Amino acid sequence: MLKTTVIYKQGSNFELKGDFYPVKQESCPLIVFIHGGGLIWGSREDIKPAQIEFFHNAGFNIFSIDYRLAPETKLPDIKEDIADALLWVENEGTKQFDYDSKKIAVIGSSAGGYLALLAGTLKTKPQAIVSFYGYGDITGDWAVKPSPHYSSMTTVPRELAKMLVSSDIISVGPIEKRYAIYMHARQHGVWIEELSGLIPFLEKDKLKKYSPLFNIQTDYPPTLLLHGTEDEDVPYEQAVLFAKRLEENGVEGKLITIPEGKHQFDNDWERPIVQDAFKEVLTFLTNHLK
Repeated sequence: MLKTTVIYKQGSNFELKGDFYPVKQESCPLIVFIHGGGLIWGSREDIKPAQIEFFHNAGFNIFSIDYRLAPETKLPDIKEDIADALLWVENEGTKQFDYDSKKIAVIGSSAGGYLALLAGTLKTKPQAIVSFYGYGDITGDWAVKPSPHYSSMTTVPRELAKMLVSSDIISVGPIEKRYAIYMHARQHGVWIEELSGLIPFLEKDKLKKYSPLFNIQTDYPPTLLLHGTEDEDVPYEQAVLFAKRLEENGVEGKLITIPEGKHQFDNDWERPIVQDAFKEVLTFLTNHLK
């Protein structure tokens, strides 16, 4: 599958890359894809080939991005990376690639879904947002207290989790080396503290700045939410709350519910319910970008 890797942002001790997957047609819309991984692991290469082909066949370019990962980097800088990625596709990317910079959608899954929703609060906003099992509130009990789901698993000692944290800024995190950091954080209710450097019970107002649910304005982009009712990682209620808040603010939004769907339900690509969900995604994107 043809792709071109570019550096969209550089700092004194890091660089962030994105993979551009072009379609053959001229001046087509662009999907910016943000990977998941609890903001702790993952990379731009996590996008599924079947999904790339699906969106390509419908005439959408794709730009899959890396961003700095926690806990080495905290939420303010991660949010800045997403903002800079959108600025890059609006102002710089068209110097290298042929796409319509006025027709940009952001799609993300899980933590990437959270960052996609956060993109709607930025100064430079996408024209549409699609969140697969993302979350809008990082101040809720589901995020700041020990997770029953992860607490039922083998306990990850704090010492092991600390050993896995890098002394460098990283933007590519293999799940094999990073998942234990996330497990420990969810088991002990310190995940949001690790991401933000803030103590949730003392600094809730500061955390609200990084919770899209509390920052929806009337100019928030049209948003499509997809979530399974049996999600053990990110509660289905996160999508329900977000859909309700969009409606309250007069923003176009829609929630696609996957009955009995678990986290990463889209891994079962061949299931009819997943295929139907992606057809709805395509209809949504076509309505807002074409």
